[in-house]
Amino acid sequence: MSLELKNVEKIVGLNTHIHTTDLKLEKNTINILLGPTLSGKTTLMQIMAGLDKPTKGEIWFGGENVTGMKVQKRNVSMVYQQFINYPNFNVFDNIASPLKITGVKSSEINERVGKVAELLKLTGMLNKKPNELSGGQQQRTALARALVKDSDLILLDEPLANLDFKLREELREELPKLFENRDCIVVYATTEPSEALLLGGNTATLQEGKVIQYGKTLDVYNKPNSLVSAQVFSDPPMNITKIKKKGNDYSFINNNIQWKSKLNIKDGEYKIGIRPHNITTYKEGENSIEIKGKVLISELSGSESLIHFTNGDLSWVSLSNGVFQKNVGEEMSLYMNSDEFIYFDQNERLVING
Repeated sequence: MSLELKNVEKIVGLNTHIHTTDLKLEKNTINILLGPTLSGKTTLMQIMAGLDKPTKGEIWFGGENVTGMKVQKRNVSMVYQQFINYPNFNVFDNIASPLKITGVKSSEINERVGKVAELLKLTGMLNKKPNELSGGQQQRTALARALVKDSDLILLDEPLANLDFKLREELREELPKLFENRDCIVVYATTEPSEALLLGGNTATLQEGKVIQYGKTLDVYNKPNSLVSAQVFSDPPMNITKIKKKGNDYSFINNNIQWKSKLNIKDGEYKIGIRPHNITTYKEGENSIEIKGKVLISELSGSESLIHFTNGDLSWVSLSNGVFQKNVGEEMSLYMNSDEFIYFDQNERLVING
């Protein structure tokens, strides 16, 4: 069983919401749609669910062309970032509602609701109404309703966005476990790269209605096929600068920072992307090189220090483990691990050895 989008487009008036997209998602996989707001994630999910029709192209599910098939005829569940529960139903009836609609026997409903309630730690709340629950408990109820249906396709549209930090962290860790051993395809939309990394599975990076790259999450993160994909998969924003290469010598074009690399590429000009956590207040690795900076902003976030600084005409971002309070305007030394640089050609495509 697979979900396949073939040459799918969505055009509304003069605006293209989804550019030509080919995407194949396999059974028993978690697939993340990662991109900023308005990148097309929700539209793509609605097309997958049958809530919206593509202007062009086809949707195939389990070897069947389901383009235009009503959502009611598909075995699909969708969870949104808003807490969508029936206010007059208690938690048990909220979870059981899709089973009652399809005429499942009461004994089976009790068994299935009981199992999923236990899984999502809702057993003691089955008689409560949604307005008696916390935000996290309401979202757990919505997730339970999606899970109890045993859908072939489960779509989660930023389901944790409205929860507080602690609840988000808890559910992020639980979600992959919830879908273990389920014969379904899970699609999860998020704007947060850290969420994609935590969930694992596969990731599609999106920008302005285009699927830029799709593959195993760590592969997309470590080897972005383009600068755009790398930027989508970087938070805080990736640092980017132009460089030149001659022999084994590399240098920034706009200042005298230099390093050596055995990367086997032609001499010429390139761009590099440096993720903020690869610019730190301390040396990491043998190939750590110094960069001078003038502090613009210094922020502490738990056990991490975020420093915005300038170097020549460039504005940079550094993210270090530990607490390093710096004063605005302070001159300081930071260190970049050149082993972690990502190289792109003049067309902003990933440069590969060879």
